[in-house]
Amino acid sequence: MKSRSIYSLALTAILLWSTASTAFKLALRGMDFAQLLFLASSVAWIVLLAVVLIRKQAYYLFDGPVRNLVLSAIGGFMNPFLYYMILLKAYSLLPAQIAMPLNYTWPVVLVLLSVIFLRQKLRLTDLAGLVISFLGVVVISSQGENIFRSPVRQPFGVFLAAVSSVIWASYWIFNIKDKRPEIIKVTLNFFFGSLFTGIYLVFRSDGLPALSVSWIPAVYVGLTEMAIAFVCWLTALENTRNNARISNLVFLSPFIALFLIHLILGEKIFWTTPVGLVFIIGGILIQQFFSLKRSDE
Repeated sequence: MKSRSIYSLALTAILLWSTASTAFKLALRGMDFAQLLFLASSVAWIVLLAVVLIRKQAYYLFDGPVRNLVLSAIGGFMNPFLYYMILLKAYSLLPAQIAMPLNYTWPVVLVLLSVIFLRQKLRLTDLAGLVISFLGVVVISSQGENIFRSPVRQPFGVFLAAVSSVIWASYWIFNIKDKRPEIIKVTLNFFFGSLFTGIYLVFRSDGLPALSVSWIPAVYVGLTEMAIAFVCWLTALENTRNNARISNLVFLSPFIALFLIHLILGEKIFWTTPVGLVFIIGGILIQQFFSLKRSDE
């Protein structure tokens, strides 16, 4: 695959992910977070299954021991069920410009969890990156107020957005040891995730929301943010010789997302949001740079 096509796929994924925060908030105007997740995850696994069938990889879905399906069920409980339930609840409580960047702290959390579960060493540069990113969280949480004097606004929403990054990092570590193709794992994860969300809705006796304009962004989330963006991103990574260069493009996403949040949702962007986001991404890039440098030595 040509370099231009690889970058086109990666940028397509980034642009689609950039629209997710706005779509979340639009959908949440007409339904709650669990209903949104059920609709989106159901669309996602159907689209991903279609991709699997087109690629003629359907035999992988049930190939191997029953243990694989158990792993998929556990993975599906972590993501999308638990991850998005927590994240979308945070979106229902916070402005999109606050929930979105706080969720980008997951690479920072991943470093800590890797120390605990993968027995990796926590180096001084890792610690510096963690501190810088944590300062970004504090700045964003102030929502434009004096960061030294004002208490955190909507602390429960901030807590949930932060916890969602822990869930995602945990899912990433859990996923490492599963050697099946990524498209297969994610398809089954979303199938089980939608199943768990459906059971949750049944026990809560809510069911689906009435058909309305809010269904459009909900279906859009499942079609793009959860399915098409993933396929584009995975295809780009599978065909590139420089994963690091492609992967770092993802940090364009939150800044594009802020522009869309302001343009479409009409949120006035607090000065603390882009400043805090720079701190978070700066901390992540510091960790990545020194990790890459160590691996080259």
